[in-house]
Amino acid sequence: MRENQLYRIVPPLLTWFAEHARDLPWRHDREPYHVWLSEIMLQQTRVEAVKPYYARFLAALPDPAALCRCEPDMLMKLWEGLGYYSRARNLQKAAQQIMTEYGGEFPRSYAEIRRLAGIGDYTAGAVSSICFDSPEPAVDGNVLRVYTRLLGDARCTDDLKVRRAIRDTLRTVYEQTQTGQRGQLTQALMELGATVCVPNGTPHCTECPLAGQCEAHRAGTVSEYPVRKAKKARRIEEYTVFILQCGNEIAVRKRPDSGLLAGLWELPHLDGAMDAQAAADAAAQWKTGASELLSVRRRTHIFTHIEWHMTCVHLTVTKKPPCFTWVNAAQLAEETALPTAFRICLPG
Repeated sequence: MRENQLYRIVPPLLTWFAEHARDLPWRHDREPYHVWLSEIMLQQTRVEAVKPYYARFLAALPDPAALCRCEPDMLMKLWEGLGYYSRARNLQKAAQQIMTEYGGEFPRSYAEIRRLAGIGDYTAGAVSSICFDSPEPAVDGNVLRVYTRLLGDARCTDDLKVRRAIRDTLRTVYEQTQTGQRGQLTQALMELGATVCVPNGTPHCTECPLAGQCEAHRAGTVSEYPVRKAKKARRIEEYTVFILQCGNEIAVRKRPDSGLLAGLWELPHLDGAMDAQAAADAAAQWKTGASELLSVRRRTHIFTHIEWHMTCVHLTVTKKPPCFTWVNAAQLAEETALPTAFRICLPG
């Protein structure tokens, strides 16, 4: 029954997409490296934020071979500000697989794409359908929202079994979709969820090509879908972050190779919120010599499950202890990948 209902959405949805699709740089071709890169960048990140990163990344690393050779610090600098840095590391691991296991050619089958580092069911479905016209759906939050509203499906979409069942149902629709249109179907479902059947606020049902077939729209229950588990409150962590300035250089250090922001540069910081005197005393323990307080400011950075509440203390110091790396403004701008969580603490 669900399959029959879904088969009927394909013609109006593809017609709508042909008329309303946004002009996005990764839609200009079906090169799998381009599509793959865009899909990884778009995870947890807004389209408008991704556009400049996508252009800059491709200019520096135009193919898997270049990505494979890229120095880790340069890779992190290209990714700086996008967050979820493990995505970039997995991109490089996957590029290494492409070079060593596939002779530099992007694999074509869903199963082979799925084997690449950092690629799950969704990304494998997106690349295989968009680039190779495979009958594999790409089921992300946008597609789940469209699907559950369209069919009035009240199953909890946080359940992996439910998501797999939805993907299996959609696969039967893809198999019946005309060859050459499967990639368009993937992009049309994504586009409808992103621009019409929106995640936040009131969906634009009067603009939806599927409104006449939508169970939730007919019943007036659109806001009830998709069904999700209640989110846990974010854990709050309090830090004092130090901007230690000696001449025209500031102190940075590398984070551990595992955990949050693994392997990236950071500003020195300590647990808890310190007042100016306590912060100066703490800095002295690093043997930074005499210090002068320039400013204290508060900043907050939100991760998926954690909030950092930071007291940012800017001190001039007279010594540069070797426990830190000292960088100037040009190095900080061009070479040092400093995550947004720390960059927002810098003055000016």
